Amino acid sequence: MQAKPAPEIAAYLDMLAAERGAARNTLDAYRRDLDDYLDFLSEEGVDPAEVEVGTLRAYLAGLETRGLKSASAARRLSCIRGFHKFLYAEGMAEGDPSAPVAGPRRGRALPKVLSVAEVDRLIAVAREGAAAADAGPGGLARARRMLCLIELLYATGLRVSELIALPRSAASARERFLVVKGKGGRERLVPLTEMARAAMRDHLAASPSESAWLFPADSESGHLTRQAFARDLKVVAGAAGLRADRVSPHVLRHAFASHLLQNGADLRIVQELLGHADISTTQIYTHVLDERLKGMVRDLHPLMDEADEAPVEA
Repeated sequence: MQAKPAPEIAAYLDMLAAERGAARNTLDAYRRDLDDYLDFLSEEGVDPAEVEVGTLRAYLAGLETRGLKSASAARRLSCIRGFHKFLYAEGMAEGDPSAPVAGPRRGRALPKVLSVAEVDRLIAVAREGAAAADAGPGGLARARRMLCLIELLYATGLRVSELIALPRSAASARERFLVVKGKGGRERLVPLTEMARAAMRDHLAASPSESAWLFPADSESGHLTRQAFARDLKVVAGAAGLRADRVSPHVLRHAFASHLLQNGADLRIVQELLGHADISTTQIYTHVLDERLKGMVRDLHPLMDEADEAPVEA
């Protein structure tokens, strides 16, 4: 039988359940975290209502030595913050020691990226499907739609939500760019490759429709869903010899950005194309620039020649 929680923990969990509608799994996780925290305080001889900043920081440092990942430690701190705020708000403590404590730094995961060769294989398989004479009318329309989706996504780096909701007029416009309305209603211009424009024309020819959407579907929105696109994309990936778990619409957006940067594009330009409001969001891609930047300094910096010519001291 599970032991009863400490009175302070029980009161806090009751508040979470009553006022915030916390689920049973959430309450169980919070209880485990707080039991561990109060065990530490007990060993240190500290009452939960009298915890000081140094004690809390010592507990967090101990989590790292115990092998907790930064994400787990951050979740634990969030739970403890809420607990101390509750004690203070309820008059059970004279202060909140968690207020000045910074959470553990959480490294940003690098995006999954396909190589240029892998994207070429993916597009080649999609083109073969779109050119198949024995696919039948329905199969041919689906194959040309998939080729259009892949060509557009890799050519523009659109968010999948932006791509599937493109208006049908986007394919009939004569301009070599799209006007895309992204997050926050911000509009941006995205250039189109000739291959993408051709794929749109072929898609329209194979899918006559009165719909206002470029990719109409029998869904609540009236256009293709992101789930359907992701599912069909994995089928093409498998046919191209790529692992399905490595390929998704978002991964193709990452490939668009990474391949541009590898080939010399300016980070600010890529920011504009992706529709990022803040350059810090785009900087997740700078890992692909390391070797390029090192080579640029080596080849162009005027002092590098002097360094090469400098005599080696004995």
